Amino acid sequence: MTATPATRPRLIATDLDGTLLRSDGTVSARTQAALALAEDAGISIVFVTGRPPRWLESLAEHTGRHGVAICSNGGAVYDVRRKELVETSPLRVEDSLAVVTALRAELPEVAFGIEYPGGFSHEPGYRSMLDWSPANRIASVEELLGGAEGGTVFKLLAQVPGMDPDEMLRRACGAAGDLAEITRSSPLLEIGARGVTKATALARWCAEKGIAADEVVAFGDMPNDLPMLAWAGRGYAMANAHPAVLGSCTLRAGDHDRDGVAEVIEALVAGAQG
Repeated sequence: MTATPATRPRLIATDLDGTLLRSDGTVSARTQAALALAEDAGISIVFVTGRPPRWLESLAEHTGRHGVAICSNGGAVYDVRRKELVETSPLRVEDSLAVVTALRAELPEVAFGIEYPGGFSHEPGYRSMLDWSPANRIASVEELLGGAEGGTVFKLLAQVPGMDPDEMLRRACGAAGDLAEITRSSPLLEIGARGVTKATALARWCAEKGIAADEVVAFGDMPNDLPMLAWAGRGYAMANAHPAVLGSCTLRAGDHDRDGVAEVIEALVAGAQG
């Protein structure tokens, strides 16, 4: 059963895939209307996603006034309307290389990709998730990290074909969890700089606006959302969420294919106005 917020927050922070977006990647008319309703009520909207900035351009027509997105699990902040990268939190090259070494030892079939302000590059054995996301370069990750883009990487990606994603995450965290932030929102490992998560990036953004954690309502569905859901005053797990997320949150939103986020927003605004 979906819980109804008791008071209106100042900010709604929502994940995209599996949360705000339906399974086909679209934003429903009801959800668009709910976001507009929240903003009309004076509530700010921030997208907080594992997606890289380049994957957000397709959503620009749906963002309305809410054009800020915290991307790559906190590694980048992007202005969706202006298509402008605002800031990044890159990994140190030595940390990236240490993670690569540790994961190659633990997961010998691992292949890597890198996200950086100039785009996306990957190793020959890495398979891009989407055909419309071509690589800038294809080379060994050691060569990529040794190039000009190496010091600007804000997300390191890793995949092991055929391995259970949760098992891959467990083993990766055991092998390199002290070197970087390692999580997932898909079958890929998503690796960011130490201390950089959705929660830390959102907390910094809120602090700049004078918004406290207890004034934030957050929505998410995957392990990369856990820090944000724990930090926010009210963290909602989607009905379709990963078991680890469902187990960590007492508040629930409906399924993402049934406008679960919109349902909570509508109740939240109605409750504040009632």
